[in-house]
Amino acid sequence: MNLLTILAAVAAAVLAIPALVFFVECVASVFLRAGKQVARPGGVSLRVLIPAHDEELGIGATLAEVQSQLAPDDRILVVADNCSDGTAEIARAAGVDVIERVDPEQGGKGYALAYGIDHLASNPPDVLIVIDADCHLIPGTIDALVRNAVETGRPVQADYVLQPTERSPISMISALAFLVRNRVRPRGLLRLNQPCHLDGTGMAFPWSVVRTAPGLGGSIVEDLTMGIELALEGHEPVLCIDGGVRSRLPGSESAAMQQRRRWEHGQLATLIQCGPRLICQGVLRRRLGLIAMGADLMVPPLAMLVGLLVLVLSAAGVVVAVGGSPVPLWIALVALGLIALGVGVGWARYGRTEVPLRYLLLVPLYIVWKAPLYLSFLLGRGEKRWRRTER
Repeated sequence: MNLLTILAAVAAAVLAIPALVFFVECVASVFLRAGKQVARPGGVSLRVLIPAHDEELGIGATLAEVQSQLAPDDRILVVADNCSDGTAEIARAAGVDVIERVDPEQGGKGYALAYGIDHLASNPPDVLIVIDADCHLIPGTIDALVRNAVETGRPVQADYVLQPTERSPISMISALAFLVRNRVRPRGLLRLNQPCHLDGTGMAFPWSVVRTAPGLGGSIVEDLTMGIELALEGHEPVLCIDGGVRSRLPGSESAAMQQRRRWEHGQLATLIQCGPRLICQGVLRRRLGLIAMGADLMVPPLAMLVGLLVLVLSAAGVVVAVGGSPVPLWIALVALGLIALGVGVGWARYGRTEVPLRYLLLVPLYIVWKAPLYLSFLLGRGEKRWRRTER
């Protein structure tokens, strides 16, 4: 076996591992049964924290939906973070508590969350829920989050799906990618009795847990970072499928790319920094949950994983053409097959009504569209600062 064959085999095997993790999560999600709607426990004090930066166009609707699900003693706290519009005034007019934070040098949701948590520390609630200012809540979500947080004593993540604003090919395939990432794979982990990662909105925390959360600073993936750090402290997040939040994908292609750049560069950086750490700590502490979170984190963005496998497949084809072993070729083909089956299973179970079948044929276009995003990360030009996505 020559050197080129060995390199192709190693590359194919390395990429096959996250492909297998992805496949197992997707298949396991099919066997998850729906939960039962049960009333939240009584006597539990609740605060809903809404960080908001220039959200005057949508925060009124979000506040109305949250208020419709609150008990009489529940309160909302809006953190108007470096706002230059009427966000704070609209929130006050809705009858909720508002605090304003002005620090242009330290912008980002992580700072806003820390500011709100510090403000509540003098009179803390039993449960804290975090909702983004541009989200829509499924009926019963607040009760479901409170119930799960109280029963488990752990951070809780609601089902979170981003919906397309238009039926363009890129928007529809992006919606499918988010559906697989945020709904299918977490449900697979839940079916396997494993924790999930946090998605940034629709999160609930027992106060005894959130008060120990580390400062998030200007992290561009503050939700992912918070979930990992809390898991390492012994508080692994759990998925709640009895409630959900919904957001809209950006309408313009440039805004969509900006959002994907921030999220996926942050995910890739966190994968490198925390994936091996989670797995190692899970092995050392004999905690399967940390290993599962690490394995899930080590699955790169799907378009990137498929793109890398196609490159390896091409190299393996060259190896076979010059008389080398077909083993790398078969490994790459099996890995691509596992990904295709996983996406197909997830789409059939959860996405048929939202993403018509014809859009699956456009996945190669989506991969090509995102190639510059991954290339910029590999060349060291990754996104490092939080920037609000244009609405």
